Order: sequence, then structure tokens, then C-alpha cells
Amino acid sequence: MLCDFHIHTDFSGDSDTPPARQIERAIALGMGRICVTDHHDYDVNSDCDFNLDFPAYLQTMRELREQYRNQIRLEIGVELGLQGHIAGYLNELVNTCDLDFIIGSCHFIDGQDPYLPSFYEGRTEKEALERFFQVSLEMVRTLDCFDSCGHLDYMVRYCPSKGREYCAADYMDYISPLLKTLIEKGRALECNTGGFRYGLGQPNPCEDILRRYRALGGELLTVGSDAHTPDYLGYEFDRTAELLKECGFRYYTVYHGRRPEFLPL
Repeated sequence: MLCDFHIHTDFSGDSDTPPARQIERAIALGMGRICVTDHHDYDVNSDCDFNLDFPAYLQTMRELREQYRNQIRLEIGVELGLQGHIAGYLNELVNTCDLDFIIGSCHFIDGQDPYLPSFYEGRTEKEALERFFQVSLEMVRTLDCFDSCGHLDYMVRYCPSKGREYCAADYMDYISPLLKTLIEKGRALECNTGGFRYGLGQPNPCEDILRRYRALGGELLTVGSDAHTPDYLGYEFDRTAELLKECGFRYYTVYHGRRPEFLPL
């Protein structure tokens, strides 16, 4: 089975799963390697605390890596919330933390969370999505603190139409330059299987974006379930592997020490 490089534990404010349970689930699925990537969204207005306790997190993950070293290879990562006004903070953080892999995700747009209905008040769904992609492009262009661009187009999960009115082609003026920027900077694009879990019938980003990325020459591609509980770890990975092959990919990417390695699909 593919290696899962987007996993959450109870170090994330939105998960109650102990890290050992996620690791043991991965072992049971036959994965050779995983990366835990708990949330760190700094300076946000949210009812959920997304500030990661880095000292405790890193110590626990290192201990677990040693504990399970004969059963699975555990990489230590983080999912950073990308915001332009904290660029200096993010750069300093990643330069001082010893991590294997960093996902960069746009969880807050102009200080608002697209997960909440209030994000869509006073604008059409298309206008909301357009702003999301515009900010995502800005973050990818201006920030260099991440290895893979996380779950691009994930906010479709929470739009009023739940994806029924979404067509990636409507936003290619933002998406294509974003993908080109990732390629130019040597950054990866994540294929996040959470879209299947939310009933979209495809991952995030959608198939059209994955095909566009490959057509532009994109090769660095990470795969993650975004699992907050063990039952969703590795979710629809077999289906995803076949989809990625149909899109023209033959390999996917894992990271160790912030350096990419290619594995066959």
C-alpha cells in the first residue's frame, strides 16, 4: 500500500487519536513508511486551538520512531497553515525545527475559515472559491517554508453546493500559475484522499488539476489521507493509485530530512 504522508493525532486540535494508534493502524495495513503531520495554524481566530506544542510533539514522535523502528519507518512532519502576515515567523520556525516533511495549507483566507458557513456570506460560491485560489497562489509564490502544497481545492468540501457546482477550469487563471510555481520552486503537490471521504468522488485536488500538473511537467507528488482517526488512514489509496496512473504519474514522493524520494505507484 502507498505510504500515507498526511496523518493527524491528538497533538492536532481537531483529533483525539493517540499517535500510537495511527502508527499501529499503518502497520496493520502493511505500510512501510508514514509521516505524522499535525496541525500548526499560528495567529488565527478559531474556536479550535491549532497551535502545536512543538517540544512535546517532537519528543513524542522521536520516541515512537525508536519504539516502532523494526515495524515501520516513521517520518516526523507538520501541516503548516500558510498566511502572508506571518511569513517571518514561519521561516524561522522551519529553520529551527528538525522535521522530515512540511505540508503547506491555506486553512484561513483573509482571517476566515472556509470550513464555516460565515465565509460564504455576502458572496457567491464562485466568488468565494476565486478568492481561495487567489490567496493560495499568493502563498505559493511568496512562501518557501513547505515541501508540498496541501489539499488544493479542499474548500469544495465545505461549499454550499458541496462540489456540485465546482469546475476547476473556471479557476485555471489561478491554478495554472500556482502549479507552475510549485514546479519552478521544486515543491510537491499533494493528492489528498479526503475528497473521497467527503463524497466528492475524487481527491483534492480534483482529477483535472492533477492532469494539468502532470501536463506542465509536475513530478513531485505526495499522497495523504488526512486521517484524524485510524479508520480513515490510507483511505481509498488503491483507487487513488490507479487514478494517478491514469493521469500520467508513475511515481509518488515521500520525504526524509526534507529531501524527496520517489516510489513506484
